[in-house]
Amino acid sequence: MIARIRHGWRRHWYAYAMIAPVVLVLGVLVLYPLAYGFWLTLTDANSLNSARTIGVNEIEATYKFVGLDNYADILFGETAYDRFWSHFIWTIVWTVACVTLHYTLGLGLAMLLNQKIRGRTFYRLMLILPWAVPTFVTVFGWRFMLADQGVINAGLELLNLPTPAWLEDSFWQRFAAIMVNTWCGVPFMMVSLLGGLQSIDANLYEAAELDGASPWQRFRYVTLPGLRAVSSTVVLLGIIWTFNQFAVIFLLFGTKAPDAQILVTWAYFLGFGQQPRDFAQSASYGMLLLAILVVFTSFYRRWLARGEQQS
Repeated sequence: MIARIRHGWRRHWYAYAMIAPVVLVLGVLVLYPLAYGFWLTLTDANSLNSARTIGVNEIEATYKFVGLDNYADILFGETAYDRFWSHFIWTIVWTVACVTLHYTLGLGLAMLLNQKIRGRTFYRLMLILPWAVPTFVTVFGWRFMLADQGVINAGLELLNLPTPAWLEDSFWQRFAAIMVNTWCGVPFMMVSLLGGLQSIDANLYEAAELDGASPWQRFRYVTLPGLRAVSSTVVLLGIIWTFNQFAVIFLLFGTKAPDAQILVTWAYFLGFGQQPRDFAQSASYGMLLLAILVVFTSFYRRWLARGEQQS
């Protein structure tokens, strides 16, 4: 065994040397914070019992090891529904709604832009613009438009329509969050699916048309199967990104709007938006988020692999 390792090192030392910086960076930026965060979940650490410096005085940490108590409290405690399950259900609804809208609108726009229409390049640039603009600029723009005296409510008043409290009422807060995130996420889906559409052989459409296939049949039996590889990838990425979409919710509502907070923003609130800051609970939410995404991704990939084998 040792001889084999030495032989591999002598033969491929340059490869190990090339990947060493990447391993080091990943260890510092990913593995160490992950390990430290997991350790915090096993303690009762907060801003009152953690090590800190006040002036010239250095206060040592006094938090204790509590094992899996944080996870038990989050999942099964007396207030588990209000603190975890309600946010978990809303996060699932938020993710499903946003990704469905991203994919549906993105596919529709991609199919339109894949046609030979006048000004197609200009339309592509205009539709990609929301993706090119930094997220914080986009969200702040929507926040100003959704204000009580904003452009949207002013337009609704001109049409004699009700003016919702977009940033105050819990239902409209959630509606606004989905709307803003849809605006930010559709261009990515559109560009990705447009590339997939352009990779489908045009002869397949011609053959289907000669066989008398209707537009719906060509879409179902040619377009969708041709987009299967691209769709599976962008949907998976969309689910992961949306499930952890911190920027839209936080920039739109801050630490307010408790009913509109998804799990990742709720974890931030526990760790940094309240006093005392509960580092252990916040880290526990982070570990649960990671576990949920890992389990979902594994089942999703298996489901895709099974579908490919059956087809």
